[in-house]
Amino acid sequence: MEFKDYQKKSRKTAIYPNKGNDLTYPGLGLVNEAGEVAGKIKKVIRDQEGVLNDENKKEIGKELGDVLWYIAQLATELDLDMNEIAEGNINKLYGRLDRGKIQGSGDNR
Repeated sequence: MEFKDYQKKSRKTAIYPNKGNDLTYPGLGLVNEAGEVAGKIKKVIRDQEGVLNDENKKEIGKELGDVLWYIAQLATELDLDMNEIAEGNINKLYGRLDRGKIQGSGDNR
C-alpha cells in the first residue's frame, strides 16, 4: 500500500473534535502512541533482558500502526501528502549520507 492510499483510507476512520481544523488531537495522539511503543520496548528490556519474542514484535507492530494512523491524520490536517513526506525524508537522509553527515545532531546538517 502506498502512503497516499493509507492516508486517504485512514481518514474515513478519523472521528475527533474539530476534524479538518485541529492539530492538537492528532498531535497528542501521536505522542501518546509513540509512548506506548516505548513502553512496550521498556518492558522487554526490564522483563526479558532485552530479548524480543514474536509476541512482543506483534504487539509493538500494532502500536506502530497506531503511530502511523496519527501521522496520517496530522499530515492531512496540514494538507501534506504522506508520499511527499516520505520521499522528502529519504532525500534528506541520503543527502546527509552522501555528505558524511548521517551522524551528529541538528536539522540542517
